[in-house]
Amino acid sequence: MSDIIKLLPDAIANQIAAGEVVQRPASVVKELMENAVDAGSTRIQVIIKEAGKSLIQVTDDGKGMSPTDARMSFERHATSKIQSADDLFAIRTKGFRGEALASIAAVAQVEMKTRRTEDELGTCISIEGSEIKKQEPVAHQEGSSIAVKNLFFNVPARRNFLKSNAVEMRHIVDEFQRIALAHPETAFSLFQNDLETYQLTPGKLSHRIVQLFNKSYKEQLAACREETPHVSVQGYIGRPEFAKKTRGEQFFFVNNRYIKNNYLHHAVMNAYQDLLPSDSYPFYVLFLDIDPKNIDINVHPTKTEIKFTDERTVYAIVQSAVRQAIGTHNLTPSINFDHDVNFQAFINSNSSPGKEQGKEGDSNRQWEQFRQSSFNSEAGRQTPQERNSLANWEKMFEAEGEQPQQSRFSFPDDKSERQEQVIQQSKAFEGSVTFESAANDLEKGPARKEGVGFQQQDSESNTFQLHQRYIISQVKSGMMLIDQHAAHERVLYEKYIYNLEKKRGASQQFLFPQKVELGAADFALVSDLMDEIRDLGFDVAPFGQQCVVINGIPADLAGADEKFLFEGLIEQFKQNKATLTLDKRENMARALASRSAIKKGQKLSGLEMRALIDQLFACRNPNYAPDGRLTFCILEMERLANFFTK
Repeated sequence: MSDIIKLLPDAIANQIAAGEVVQRPASVVKELMENAVDAGSTRIQVIIKEAGKSLIQVTDDGKGMSPTDARMSFERHATSKIQSADDLFAIRTKGFRGEALASIAAVAQVEMKTRRTEDELGTCISIEGSEIKKQEPVAHQEGSSIAVKNLFFNVPARRNFLKSNAVEMRHIVDEFQRIALAHPETAFSLFQNDLETYQLTPGKLSHRIVQLFNKSYKEQLAACREETPHVSVQGYIGRPEFAKKTRGEQFFFVNNRYIKNNYLHHAVMNAYQDLLPSDSYPFYVLFLDIDPKNIDINVHPTKTEIKFTDERTVYAIVQSAVRQAIGTHNLTPSINFDHDVNFQAFINSNSSPGKEQGKEGDSNRQWEQFRQSSFNSEAGRQTPQERNSLANWEKMFEAEGEQPQQSRFSFPDDKSERQEQVIQQSKAFEGSVTFESAANDLEKGPARKEGVGFQQQDSESNTFQLHQRYIISQVKSGMMLIDQHAAHERVLYEKYIYNLEKKRGASQQFLFPQKVELGAADFALVSDLMDEIRDLGFDVAPFGQQCVVINGIPADLAGADEKFLFEGLIEQFKQNKATLTLDKRENMARALASRSAIKKGQKLSGLEMRALIDQLFACRNPNYAPDGRLTFCILEMERLANFFTK
C-alpha cells in the first residue's frame, strides 16, 4: 500500500493559513495599519472601496524597506522582530509573526511600493495568489503604500460568505478606531469610496476620543489613573448616565495593543456596581502598561487575546482604578438640581400649618411640576440620578406626613360639559394610544391611594391602573391584569410590520428639521437601513459627514423627541442584532415598538386604558409581546377566592 501523507503545495498552505489571519476586509485593514504603526509612521492614510472588497490601500510615511526586505516580507514567518523564543516575552510591537503579508497575498492581488530615506528609488512588487508577478524600481515617496485588490478573488467560496458592504464597513471602522485610539500621537485618515470618513490630527487621547466619536463625549469623560509596580492603568471612563444598552464602546489596550478580555471587563462593571441600569454598558478606554514578560500575546492569530501571569492582581488594580475615578469625579448618583423647583419653599409651606393658602397652592404646584417632570411620557429618559433623586424626595415628604393636597387638574361639574370634554380628548387617539395625553384631564380623585396601591382613573369605569405599570379590568370570569408596556409594544409591533411590508408608513413633517450626528459605524448602519427607516414613516436624509437630518417621524409618534427616538431606534436595533437572529424588517419593527411603547411608570387615563385594551385584542396575536412576554393574564374568581380560604 502506497504512502498517503504528502506535503501541501505552498499556494494551498498559504490559503489555509490566510483563513486564520484574513477573515474579512477588516482583518486586512488591521494588519496593514499595524505594520504602518510599527514602521514609525507619523501619518497613515486608509482608502477603502466597496467595503474593502475591491480595494484596501494603506499609505504611510514610515521607514520603508529595501528591495530585499520588501520581497522577504511576503514570505511566511519572515520577521525582523523575533530571533529566539525568548523574544516572544519581550514584544512591544504590533506584528511579530511574519505571516500577515503572506496571508493577504495568498488571497488577493497585492501591490507594494516602498522606499527608505537613504535610497534614491523605491521598489514596486506585484503579487497575485502568492505568485510574484513583477518587482521593479519605482519613484516613490519615503514610506510604504500597499494596495490590496479583489480580496478572495481566487477563493470565491470565502467571498460569498462576506456580508453586505454596510456590515463589512462597520467592521473596518471598528478596527480603524481601535488603532487610532491606541496612537493619538499619529495622524490618521480614512476614505470610503472617495468620501472622507475621518481626518484625525495628532493630539491627546481625550481629543482623539472626541474626534472618533462626537462632541457629546466631552461631557462624559472622566480621567482614570492608577500607578503600581506591577501594572499601571490610565485612560478615560464614561459617566453612568451615558451608558448604552449595547456593547461596542469598551476598549482595553495592553502595551498599546487592543485586546478582548471578559475578565477585565467584569472588573470595570463591578466598579460601576449599583450605578448603572440593568444590562447597560459604560464607555471606557483604558490602557494597561505591564512588563511583557508577565503576559503571553501569542495566544490567538489575531493577537486580540492575551494571558496574564497574575490575572487576579490585574483585576484588582483595574477595579480600584475605575472606582477611584468614579469617586474623584463624583460620578455617583446625586440630586438633580436642574429642575426649576424651590424645594425649601415647599418644605416651609407644608411644615407650617399657619401659612396662607396662596403659598400652599404654590408649593403644591411646585410638587406637581417635579412629580410630572419625572413621571411623564418620557420616563424612559430618566437618568439613574433623577430616579434616585425622586425616590429620596418622596421619602422625605412621607416622613413629614404630608402629601400634595390637590391635583393640578380641575374638573367641570356640569355633566354636558364633561361629555364634550371627553369627545374632544378622544380625538387625540385616532385609533392609537398617545404619548402626551391630554386625556389625563379626565382623571378623578387623588393622585395616589397609598393604602390600596392603585390609581382609579375613572369612577364610571371598571378599569384601573396598578402602580402605573399594570392595567386591571373586570371580566366575566374574574380579573384581567395587563402589562401596559408589553401590550402597547405588541400593538405597535404589528402596525410597524404592516407598514414595512406595505411600504406605507405615514410621516409627520417638521417645520424645523432636526440634525443628528452619528459615529462612523452608526452612520454606515443607518445607510444600510435607510429603506426600512423610511418605510416606517421616518423622513431621513444624509446631511454631510456622519450626519443625518430628520425631516419627519412616524405620524402616530408626533410629539415625541425626534432625536431621542431616532437614536433609540438605532441603539435598540443594534441590541437586538447582538442577541437575536432576526431579519432587518423584523428587527426594525421590534426596535421601534420597544422604544416608542408607553413605559412603566407612565400614568394613563381611563380613556387611554380602554383604547389600549381594544387595540390589543384587535391584534393577530394579543397574548404575547414581540419578545415572548405575556401581555395579560386572567385571575378567575375561583383562584381569587382561594386566597381567602384557610
